[in-house]
Amino acid sequence: MSKILEIEKLNISFGENEVICNISYYLNRNEILGIVGESGSGKSVSSLAILGLLPKKISKITSGRIRYKDIDLTQLSSKKFKAIRGKKIAMIFQEPMSSLNPSMTCGKQVQEILLQHTNISKNKAKEDVLSLFEKVKLPNIDRVFKAYPHEISGGQKQRVMIAMAIACKPDILIADEPTTALDVTVQKDIIALLKALQIETKMSIIFITHDLSLISEIADRVLVMYKGKIVEEGTINNVFNNPQENYTKALINSRPSLNKRLKVLPTIDDFLNNTSNNNIITSNERKKIHELLYSKPPLLEVINLEKAYISKSGWFTKPKPFKAVNNVSFKLYEGETLGLVGESGCGKSTLGNAILQLNKATSGSILYKGRDLTKLSKAEIRKLRKDIQIIFQDPFASLNPRIPIGKAIMEPMKVHGLFNSDTERKDKVLEILNRVGLLESHFNRYPHEFSGGQRQRVGIARTIALQPKLIVCDESVSALDISVQAQVLNLLNNLKKDFGFTYIFISHDLAVVKYMADQLLVMNKGKIEELDDADIIYNNPKKDYTKKLIDAIPKGL
Repeated sequence: MSKILEIEKLNISFGENEVICNISYYLNRNEILGIVGESGSGKSVSSLAILGLLPKKISKITSGRIRYKDIDLTQLSSKKFKAIRGKKIAMIFQEPMSSLNPSMTCGKQVQEILLQHTNISKNKAKEDVLSLFEKVKLPNIDRVFKAYPHEISGGQKQRVMIAMAIACKPDILIADEPTTALDVTVQKDIIALLKALQIETKMSIIFITHDLSLISEIADRVLVMYKGKIVEEGTINNVFNNPQENYTKALINSRPSLNKRLKVLPTIDDFLNNTSNNNIITSNERKKIHELLYSKPPLLEVINLEKAYISKSGWFTKPKPFKAVNNVSFKLYEGETLGLVGESGCGKSTLGNAILQLNKATSGSILYKGRDLTKLSKAEIRKLRKDIQIIFQDPFASLNPRIPIGKAIMEPMKVHGLFNSDTERKDKVLEILNRVGLLESHFNRYPHEFSGGQRQRVGIARTIALQPKLIVCDESVSALDISVQAQVLNLLNNLKKDFGFTYIFISHDLAVVKYMADQLLVMNKGKIEELDDADIIYNNPKKDYTKKLIDAIPKGL
């Protein structure tokens, strides 16, 4: 195989900090190379260097070469780079919403790339864009061409990004975490699409992710990065079936297993320090826990709940009701974790928001300790906020960037009149910080001074400060690295055990839900598809929709 790209002894620094340390690797023609590692391992930084996209004022390639064919990309001027970037080497970014221009239609954005790099007419460019939209399997291509990014789903936005990236038939496509925020079924479709495009166009792909199981579905070879270095590389079979480095073993094992239920998920540190234990919760132990749980009256009972929206697609069309939640009923018991899964748009978050009274249900009842939440006054709901809390998906967006995290945790305690003074509240916050694995010295730090995993711990600390009974975890670990995810899931389970919390755990990651859940509720188009013990549903799904969700989980080798 001939090489199309070679990285030779590359070093990159941000100020005084060296973030990429002497890495060397190559990419063959017509090959998919996987790069795996956690946040901060250097995956994205080294790939941005290939495209000349490193921030100029704060970063610098201190030594090494990046050779594309016979060209040393580290020596190119900005003007010459423009001829290569997008045309010969293209990139799909992790977050399509922030990569697409919100003020331009999707079609125009892809058309712009073609007009910039080729000599074709506007009409021909439009034809080519529609053809690309067809190739990436977008539904209703004429509508998507005229639609703005906010008017299409996450999976569709990602397909528009892929269409833009392959528009000029590049030699190399860099896909940086292109499926992280997507449902498992959409993720499976995107992976299949990239593989099909690669076979058809013979382009080379660098696929970056923190998920080794996902890499096994698409790549020929894999590099494992850790702290700016390549610690292991080889074929998918070799790295998966015979990993040499403890870090690689940790990445493979930190993901919740679908076959066994561990009491505690192993983290990267457990493997590196050889402190992991593999204690399994047996089916008998689980049965005893459930017998105790379900012997009490339910904490929450949802009866025939509906949430309808009015959709109006034009001035002269009749408004149509659309049921986001359609006749949903279930019971939740104290100390239980109810897993809530389904694709985007199935009604998971709408149901969660209706229970939290953030979005009023159209009809039906929500009984909490026997009281119907839908009939409470605003003042009564405000009092109840202490008992029913939420942990958000994006902790950074839910924290005020101007307030130190200690004060952010104290604030709701003060609102609900917990404890007698700020001194008592501060003592309690310091205790909680310690409980969620943060330090007392973090009290006066601001949200931007923490990593993603630490910010999620701050979000959890803020939630448990009110000593709630019921917590809705809405995609609360979906954006975290596998090891950080393992730490946060362990923390949630420990807190549940110590404080008797009850969770509604909403996620599109079915492996995580299986690990956390007692009961599993599968939603599809606003309705309940299946509701049963999580293990029963995973081992023997009754509905085709549930089977499709389970089949889409990356299984590894």
